[in-house]
Amino acid sequence: MSKTKPFSISKKSVMAAWERVKANKGSYGVDEESIQEFEKNLKDNLYKIWNRMSSGAYFPPPVKAVEIPKSDGRTRLLGIPTVSDRVAQAVAKLHLEPIVEPKFHEDSYGYRPGKSALDAVGVARKRCWRQDWVIDLDIKGFFDNLDHDLMMKAIRFHTEEKWIHLYVERWLKAPLQQKDGQLVEREKGTPQGGVVSPLLANIFMHHAFDEWMERHFSYVKFERFADDGVVHCQSLKQAEKVMEAIKKRLNECGLELHPEKTKIVYCKDVARKGSHEHEGFDFLGYSFRSRLSMSKHGKTFVNFTPAISNKAANRIRKEIRSWRIHLRSDKNLTDLARMFNVVVQGWVNYYGRYYKSAMYPFLRNIERNLIRWATRKYKRLRGHKRRARYWLGQICRREPNLFAHWKLGLGSPVG
Repeated sequence: MSKTKPFSISKKSVMAAWERVKANKGSYGVDEESIQEFEKNLKDNLYKIWNRMSSGAYFPPPVKAVEIPKSDGRTRLLGIPTVSDRVAQAVAKLHLEPIVEPKFHEDSYGYRPGKSALDAVGVARKRCWRQDWVIDLDIKGFFDNLDHDLMMKAIRFHTEEKWIHLYVERWLKAPLQQKDGQLVEREKGTPQGGVVSPLLANIFMHHAFDEWMERHFSYVKFERFADDGVVHCQSLKQAEKVMEAIKKRLNECGLELHPEKTKIVYCKDVARKGSHEHEGFDFLGYSFRSRLSMSKHGKTFVNFTPAISNKAANRIRKEIRSWRIHLRSDKNLTDLARMFNVVVQGWVNYYGRYYKSAMYPFLRNIERNLIRWATRKYKRLRGHKRRARYWLGQICRREPNLFAHWKLGLGSPVG
């Protein structure tokens, strides 16, 4: 370590961090510099980051405040760092993640290598079959209320690297720049949108929740994805006891369970008698509740299982409407497939994993819009929806893989 560089940070790690940031793409921050513009002077830009981080002279710029609409009409505040700051955060993440990742709980699924939201949904599904009760956890404003002192205590527990301590604290305190240019100082929270924020959230919740659950309720299973969690219990009495303990624990850590959204749920199916105020819950875009299912032998039965949630379905319907397919008369069918297939296939891959048929009603909206498109584009089909449906059906028969929803058998029938 040289006298002029108090921190040993390799140039290779800065290059690796840049490659990750470039691969993840993303919007520009307060300086309005895009990834493409940053790359034009890549060598100098990466050298500046390395030089300042190694010298202890790196100070993150403000993060750009962006409000994202939520399904309930409210907004979620994101904080978008500049491209250079994303690279700097990725340098820290590359150092910190290998240290903490092996220590994380097996039932922590959010933003972790080799784990996904669908993994969490699948495990929750199986555990709901085995245990009758669930605590549906909702932490109120987790990312806005994360305690900085406790966060830094956790960071110091995992690493003695002073540069990690220094820069994590600076990132936590970096102000938000609002749309009008006003700077908002932050004494708590970590803005969603930063490269290092998901890792910090997992470190915090590892100590505040996962590890604590392992110590005090080792017999109780759970799935956690960032601040979203499901806890499985054998009885209502046990669920009430565990929920009260979790509430107290999170309060000690500066967090609060949402009083309306946190609830105890009865996983009712054909074998479980009685009833309860809550008999379903949403988790990671899926709604868990009793549904009519079919066994591999063709027999129907009532099963407590996940399917796409109403919120997710409504969001997808809204996006399909925003495409205004019926007005794109300048495009042909191949153009339309190329424009939308990646998105539709992404929905199918995620929401079609469990109870796929629940997706079909809103995916059929794509076909209805294609029929409207055909009646506007071709004179011979104008005013003839039935004829347009038949025409599309013929193409679907010849090219069943042209559209993602056609692969599911949701194309127009020929007959």
